[in-house]
Amino acid sequence: MTFRAPSAGFAASGGFKLETFTRDELEELHRATLEVLERTGVYVQKQQARDVFAAAGAKVEPDGVVKLPPHLVEEAIRSAPPRLTLAGRVPERDSAIEAGRVTFTCFGEGISIIDPFNGEYRPTTKNDLEYSTRIIDALDVITIVERCVGSQDVPPPVQAIHNYEAIVNNTGKHVFLGPENGRNVRTIVKMAKAAVGAERFEAAGSPVSFITCPVSPLRLVEDCCDIIMTCAEEDVCICILSMAMSGGSAPVNLAGTLVTHNAEVLAGTVLSQLVKKGAKIVYGSSTTAMNLKLATACVGSPELAMINAAVASIARFYNLPSWVAGG
Repeated sequence: MTFRAPSAGFAASGGFKLETFTRDELEELHRATLEVLERTGVYVQKQQARDVFAAAGAKVEPDGVVKLPPHLVEEAIRSAPPRLTLAGRVPERDSAIEAGRVTFTCFGEGISIIDPFNGEYRPTTKNDLEYSTRIIDALDVITIVERCVGSQDVPPPVQAIHNYEAIVNNTGKHVFLGPENGRNVRTIVKMAKAAVGAERFEAAGSPVSFITCPVSPLRLVEDCCDIIMTCAEEDVCICILSMAMSGGSAPVNLAGTLVTHNAEVLAGTVLSQLVKKGAKIVYGSSTTAMNLKLATACVGSPELAMINAAVASIARFYNLPSWVAGG
């Protein structure tokens, strides 16, 4: 083979990527979101959260709607960390998320399973979660673990705690988990400290992060506020993940859906940063379109792929780590 010296001034692409929007389009989407947050506002159910917003200068209406001035939103975006190191239960499983770095996780929550031993179709159990976690732990391409199925054989109020116990004992990777409420966050963080030891927890950070979902359109309900605030207080990461549906809980056009989605995630981000400046957040999305005939979420549709690419672009625009749900 003939040797070829590098060309002077050669411009490399830096790898395959999909640029959904121009910078001007992202600026326009951002301005539209600021307008929604300032003029329409977001309903905030938890009184303690409304008090936090009010103390920072937001306008809180008697009906619980909070209207955010643009400077609060932009300051929250600037103060949220652009890069996160997500600690594994063991050091060699630590994972970094930042601009340009793509990684994968599994997704949940499956509520039924075909029993691999007898072929029975039945609700999932804690034992199923233990087995599925071992499979995910063995897959090198998946660097972060989420529950594949749920422990439906335990009472719902403590299911998240049992889910974490099943996962943490069967993987060394970082874990994301839906905790249901702030009380469960505190309990699971205590479990995580016991799992890795206080010294590693302090040095490397929490081996577990959490997920919470605003309720579309434009609602931060009690548990969502509770989880966001508790995660900030406990110094653990929270993925604020909108699940807006075009044509259902969001405008039928994708541009309007993205504005709704963005407003919900940024409202949660503001709350997090007001509780603790620099609190760890991930810009999340499970937003898709609604099947207008069947009134179901179109997961795996072309619209979902378009929204995912758009959300990743928005998160890069804000210099925030992102999480988008595939199908």
